[in-house]
Amino acid sequence: MPPPLLSMRMIKTLFHQILFLRQSQRQCAQALGISKGVVGKYAIAAKAAGLSWAEIEPLDEAALERRLFAHLGQADKPVIPDYAAVHRELSRKGVTLMLLWQEYQANHLGQRTLQYSQFCERYRQYAKTLKRSMRQVHRAGEKLFVDFAGPTLALSDGSRAHLFVSALGASHYTYAQALPGQRTADWIAGMTGALHFMGGVPELIVPDNARAVIARPDRYEPRANDTVLDFAQHYGCTVLPARPRTPQDKASVESAVQVVERWVLARLRHRPLADMAAANRAIQPLVHELNARPFQKLPGSRASVFNELDAPALRPLPAQRYEYARFKTVRVHVDYHVEVERHRYSVPHALVGAVLDARITAHTVELLHRGRRVAMHVRNARAGGFTTVEAHMPAAHRAHRQWTPQRLIDWGLGVGLATGTLVEQLLHRHKHPEHGYRSALGLLSLAKRYSPPAWKPLVPWPCSCTRATTAPCATS
Repeated sequence: MPPPLLSMRMIKTLFHQILFLRQSQRQCAQALGISKGVVGKYAIAAKAAGLSWAEIEPLDEAALERRLFAHLGQADKPVIPDYAAVHRELSRKGVTLMLLWQEYQANHLGQRTLQYSQFCERYRQYAKTLKRSMRQVHRAGEKLFVDFAGPTLALSDGSRAHLFVSALGASHYTYAQALPGQRTADWIAGMTGALHFMGGVPELIVPDNARAVIARPDRYEPRANDTVLDFAQHYGCTVLPARPRTPQDKASVESAVQVVERWVLARLRHRPLADMAAANRAIQPLVHELNARPFQKLPGSRASVFNELDAPALRPLPAQRYEYARFKTVRVHVDYHVEVERHRYSVPHALVGAVLDARITAHTVELLHRGRRVAMHVRNARAGGFTTVEAHMPAAHRAHRQWTPQRLIDWGLGVGLATGTLVEQLLHRHKHPEHGYRSALGLLSLAKRYSPPAWKPLVPWPCSCTRATTAPCATS
């Protein structure tokens, strides 16, 4: 006989009618609104248990159930799975309800177990008892949801701290950080802090469609801006924004934001915080405490589930922390230099006229042509200055660069004492010796034309061209 189909109160009423009032099974069925067969089954159960109305009347419902169904034995009752464990195991990659049912069957050989359809239906009923955000099944190490909390935190210096919040999909492991705003640099700082706090990299980072993150909002093919894409490339992950006006796409972080607002912001509302650093020092212990709190309807905590599920599935962090970079489109001028913040940086001369991408960090300027790095310089803040790599110059320009006043004088002395003296006078005639280079080079070209030298030149022969330029031409 299966477990009771009726409540124990109704069963006791049934026994009162058929055992004490001596009603027929038909009369009892009509009075209780049940079938005659059900009445007969319980009458047989009472007879098998040797129960009379005198014995049944003083029993409470729990005691009556034990007496009535004790003869059935445990073998007739199915083993009920641990559906909390089933829910947690579904977060692992490749785990399905079919696999968990098969393992459940194998672990209870010789015992009565649920069929697959019953197993799934009972799990669905269990899942409905959980919160909406907890009902979603996310694979371990798959998604990190990020967002900013609505309320801000007042600081003693008059500014306000914006609270960045992130949560992993499977474990709901939460991170929070105070930032000065919600610009691109703040998003990058928050996401970088979250990855290093968790000690690994998920497959996807899911932000909302904030303008600071998304360059081209689109419901089906959104595109993150260049800085965010560079960040994703550095950590080897993908940034996939949630659909606009679709909070269920990032329900995990929506729930985490609400919890952080109550658990962190509410606790700090009366605490004086001098600056952003002080705010983060106050936030971090509360975040650790939040992650250690036990779940209300699931076993374990955010921290324990993270260590069990997400931590082993995360990809390792790169050797270096990401350095925030801005991108700018620049064009190569005729002097094979590009201008970034009023300073000029050289690139290979063959790229004159090309359009490049400048990747600008706090310390470097990297120049990219079709995604390939063609030049990299230490960032220089001197306005109007030049940073030139000799390898980027044409051959003729490199030859000209090798000429110095002393080298020109030595070259002239190689021709003769008078020639060396004249070269020296030509150079000293001008305030800056470089202004006399053209006259000296013209003089030395005459030696090349009219008197075969009996010596080797120190550098390639200078150009004899008469163009109005300080550099030799490319034909020299």
